[in-house]
Amino acid sequence: MTTTMAARPASDGCIPEDVLRRFDRPGPRYTSYPTADRFVEAFGPDDCVQALQQRRQGAAGRALPLSLYVHIPFCASLCYYCACNKIITRHHDNAVRYLDDLAREMDLYVAALGPGQTVSQLHLGGGSPTFLNDAELARLMALLHARFHLAPGGEYAVEVDPRTVDRARLQALAALGFNRLSFGVQDFDAAVQKAVHRVQPFAQVADLVAQARALGFESLNVDLIYGLPLQTPASFARTLAQVVQLRPERIALYGYAHLPERFKPQRRIDSAALPGGPARLAMLAAALATFQAAGYVYVGMDHFALPTDSLAVARRQGRLHRNFQGYSTQPDCDLVALGVSAIGKVGATYSQNAKTLEQYRDLLGQGRLPVVRGLALTRDDLVRRSVIMALMCQGTLHFESVELAWLIDFRQYFAAELEALRAFEADGLLVLEPAALRVTAHGWMLVRAIAMVFDRYAQADRTRAQFARLL
Repeated sequence: MTTTMAARPASDGCIPEDVLRRFDRPGPRYTSYPTADRFVEAFGPDDCVQALQQRRQGAAGRALPLSLYVHIPFCASLCYYCACNKIITRHHDNAVRYLDDLAREMDLYVAALGPGQTVSQLHLGGGSPTFLNDAELARLMALLHARFHLAPGGEYAVEVDPRTVDRARLQALAALGFNRLSFGVQDFDAAVQKAVHRVQPFAQVADLVAQARALGFESLNVDLIYGLPLQTPASFARTLAQVVQLRPERIALYGYAHLPERFKPQRRIDSAALPGGPARLAMLAAALATFQAAGYVYVGMDHFALPTDSLAVARRQGRLHRNFQGYSTQPDCDLVALGVSAIGKVGATYSQNAKTLEQYRDLLGQGRLPVVRGLALTRDDLVRRSVIMALMCQGTLHFESVELAWLIDFRQYFAAELEALRAFEADGLLVLEPAALRVTAHGWMLVRAIAMVFDRYAQADRTRAQFARLL
């Protein structure tokens, strides 16, 4: 859309608290537009196959690389904050059978796409992918290599539960071709870890980080969550200092969304132990200040990266993209998603697999892709997606680029939205120019709220309790 960047947020994070409170409401993370809550069951396996075949028939589609996402739903223990689709088990028989399922699903995709499709990005998520032992992970990678061409120099990432790996396991991951690791940390405070049922001392994670660096992994990410039970600004400041000491290339910082009515594990969390709004804002402000003082670039919304990391480079060069795993350096390519509940994107369609193993396997047993819902995007969806992703990734929107791409008069098409943005401009969150919209340094913290103005579905439906709050 554009190569112009918004300024980075001021390190002091001095947005008036009344402004933060006013715009801190539930809203999407915009890993897609339209968002997954808009998927419909009328979109099924046949629709997904049609999209895959259209890609195969198009010359551009055959040339474009794929991204692959594989969802491994198993975890050995339950983290109370978790909102992911997971299966708690210690029995590896489940994993063996699941790999058989994934092989069948891959074969269905290859039948529709054609063999040997080039893959430039692979992400193993969950659940806990490192629930799989070395032999199981080796089999999974062999299944992928037999059906896809994993391009040299691609980004091959795996989410790691520090409690499930040691040096030998990290060495096995490196041998399998993984070059990026994401460590689930959340918080280093012992009381907080106990409250969320995820105990992993700092020394354990620090040792794994040192081992990973010695083994030559290109990039390490650390996931953090603020707003967890028993967290305080003081305790979280200690965690922030420890993360800076580890100096991962990337940091993902998420605000905890307490939705026990939707996510059963969260019912084990004492809501009275959750920090209030002022404490949450203090933690967020401290994180912004701490990471930027340590030399990290605020990539956007919930991501920080060292200036030399490819994510920060893509941000500077206007090449940043957003997909179902968050910010990405990869072009806006198609995403084939494998496994229970996985969400994919092919052409102008989204698709999501069955959320239960039973339904997932039932569809595979019928020789059908395990897709149970999805969406074929309308022209208006595509126009708005281009606008929202430009805001989320670059923070600047040139009206002419949208007009040329979609043959519209921007100010006429988005007249109501531009009027609604006046309130954000009055609060110093953006600047409306005759030919562009620019998110300010302070506005970058609330870019999701700005993007929501262009979300036709969000504006029509004010009851968004299913989403996390913006801060």
